[in-house]
Amino acid sequence: MRRARRSQVKPRRMTAAQSPPGVLPDAAATNWVDRHAPQRLRPWLKLGRFDRPVGIWLLMLPGWQGIALAAAEQGRWPNPLLLLAVFVGAALMRAAGCAFNDIVDRDFDAQVARTAMRPIPAGLISVKQAWLFVVGCCGVSFLILICLGWTAILLGVLSLALVAAYPFMKRITWWPQAWLGLTFNWGALLGYAAATGHLSWSAALLYASGIFWTLGYDTIYAIQDIEDDALAGIKSSTRRLGQHVQIGVAGFYLVSFILLVIAGWMGDIGPLFLPLAALFALHLSRQAAAVRIEDGPGALKLFKSNALAGLLVFAGLVAGLWKPGVSF
Repeated sequence: MRRARRSQVKPRRMTAAQSPPGVLPDAAATNWVDRHAPQRLRPWLKLGRFDRPVGIWLLMLPGWQGIALAAAEQGRWPNPLLLLAVFVGAALMRAAGCAFNDIVDRDFDAQVARTAMRPIPAGLISVKQAWLFVVGCCGVSFLILICLGWTAILLGVLSLALVAAYPFMKRITWWPQAWLGLTFNWGALLGYAAATGHLSWSAALLYASGIFWTLGYDTIYAIQDIEDDALAGIKSSTRRLGQHVQIGVAGFYLVSFILLVIAGWMGDIGPLFLPLAALFALHLSRQAAAVRIEDGPGALKLFKSNALAGLLVFAGLVAGLWKPGVSF
């Protein structure tokens, strides 16, 4: 979820030894790519952020939630092949989006210790190679998309406009995290459409809930870069909220929970959905209570915990299959 920036300075290489003390690493040194992947593949895997899989979860889970919502409304289990297709598509499109962001961000990333060792600013992958990576990931994703029905195909094509515009939102609005919410949760609509062939008000409400969820967790994430953003003149909800970031995150999460419950009600989801939705709300409230604008490492931990939050929603929608007097 790296944010796009503009800089007039030329990139310079920076080694890990040159990083100032206390700077958060772009990814933990113990990640599976550094430990197990072949040396030649590591720059490519890092370009697609496969060393930081939480982003795959956060892009995939709205799609899974949309599939689960449709399945609960239809009284049947989610289609495992459809879940697999959304997982692979999310992993590829997240990789393509990260590479595109790095192409746009490359000059600024070279000046920031936390991002200077990314493959493009570090000189491990050229801009031309990165573009080929983006095209390749998008091409394979499109092959998956065309198997999901015409409504899903149309939604998938429309999502490209959101993806392409996102890196530039930091320059024109204080709320780029909201645009990320529009982008990252598009899978809720696509997953629902792939399962049903159409859209519904319940799917729209689930999508809206996800937008506010993302607005909250990416506001937390942006705490890590608040000083760099201020120096570069980059806008963010975190900077806009300032010392009120805790109240802002709590408000975003509250709206997300309310919309989620309404989506379940509109979809006539069974009562077992509610306990897991309550756990989702508890998880988000604990994040809001713990967030501190001066605590970058703590913000990263809170951000990563949102994979569990999204899983709770998915599990709740699956549990909502059960309704009194109905067998499946």
